[in-house]
Amino acid sequence: MIRGLLALYLLGAGLLPAAAQTAPPPRGADRVPEALRPWLGAWDLERSDAPRGCTITLGAEPAGEARQLRFPAPCRRALPILDNATAWALAPGGRPRLLDAGGKELVGFRGGSREAGLEGPGADGKTYRLLSKDHPRAAPASPQDAAAIARRPTVVNPANAPAPESLPGRYVLMRQANREACRLVLSAAPIAADGRAPAAFEGACDDTGLTIFDPAGWRYQGGRLSLVARRGHTVELVFENGQWRKDPAVGAPLLMRKVAP
Repeated sequence: MIRGLLALYLLGAGLLPAAAQTAPPPRGADRVPEALRPWLGAWDLERSDAPRGCTITLGAEPAGEARQLRFPAPCRRALPILDNATAWALAPGGRPRLLDAGGKELVGFRGGSREAGLEGPGADGKTYRLLSKDHPRAAPASPQDAAAIARRPTVVNPANAPAPESLPGRYVLMRQANREACRLVLSAAPIAADGRAPAAFEGACDDTGLTIFDPAGWRYQGGRLSLVARRGHTVELVFENGQWRKDPAVGAPLLMRKVAP
């Protein structure tokens, strides 16, 4: 019993190892795609050829088309490559990479695993390691949680969304990335009383779902693009990674990418 009371005292004082504590998920973890969730939180970043390291935090908050990267100011002296680092995102292989404000990769982790640690090259020619160590990780969402998260609309910062005047033009509609299903034209005018501008397929569309939906108009507000069906119902899209995607991401997927005139 005495040991149990001592353990409770040490836990309350924050003296037990982090792995023994139940840490709350990072702020905003419930609003990020499931692929990002296991990477959220604190990590140790080290140079593989020098005893230099720093604790960085892969945050959930949006930073342009990526997510916020946070670390203490002394990290810039310990690891100069962090001097311009502001964000992080997942590479096509599913591993994180550290980015500057312009989206340029500063460190890309190519090998290793989340559990054992990652390793990869930096833009300075050095090799870096990303280690979880005793930092608590966000637990994967349960199937019920994942379904609830998928039904939530994505929070959009209008300041980071495309300008309204850039939207009119020709688009490809896709169910899967880079697999064209149809083409759609968003016209700039005339504008209806409800703020809707015309939309129409360019040529024939072989996608049954899209032809049943039959987009006849579009609206743009607060960084969210709405396609309006001929019968009046809508599908909303948000802009991510250079293209639009249906949001919330439930039911059949839908992607839309602008093409040259």
